[in-house]
Amino acid sequence: MTTEKLLFNTGEVQDGVQHLCEAVLRDFKENPDYVLLGLHKQGVPLAERIADHLEEKTGTRPAVGKLDISMYRDDIGLRSGLPLIRETVIPFNMEDAKVILVDDVLSSGRAIRAALSAVTSFGRPACLRLAVLIDRGRPEFPIRADYVGFNAFDVDPAQKIVLKLTENDGEDAAVAIQWR
Repeated sequence: MTTEKLLFNTGEVQDGVQHLCEAVLRDFKENPDYVLLGLHKQGVPLAERIADHLEEKTGTRPAVGKLDISMYRDDIGLRSGLPLIRETVIPFNMEDAKVILVDDVLSSGRAIRAALSAVTSFGRPACLRLAVLIDRGRPEFPIRADYVGFNAFDVDPAQKIVLKLTENDGEDAAVAIQWR
């Protein structure tokens, strides 16, 4: 049985999304021509939520894409089974686009490193930013988020942070689970 420790409840997750939106608006207030690119699995509904909030605040909804990074991961040969490949959908031109990558949790930075490789397969953006709902603060790669909903630096390294979203899990919450 897996034991879960609640880190952020439904209201706090919603507040974190709102915080991300406000930070994006501060940076792109003068030039709102940007797109969101959610990483499968939880980054996709998170990007959609951010787009919804941005539309509420500005009247304009940024384009949202979906990026699968499975084949770009550096641990693909180390996993016991084949990766689940999800559809990449990029409904905008990546060339010279202002792209905000969206993911749920920044842990080691490996997923973001893979995303950077994947993005360049589709074009060369003018700028690339990273938005995460939760930053653990211990990346193995020199990667940092530009927009962060919460810092979770005090979570035990032996615990994995899992973001649950209503769209995929039936509830909003962030939990820590034992994984090592």
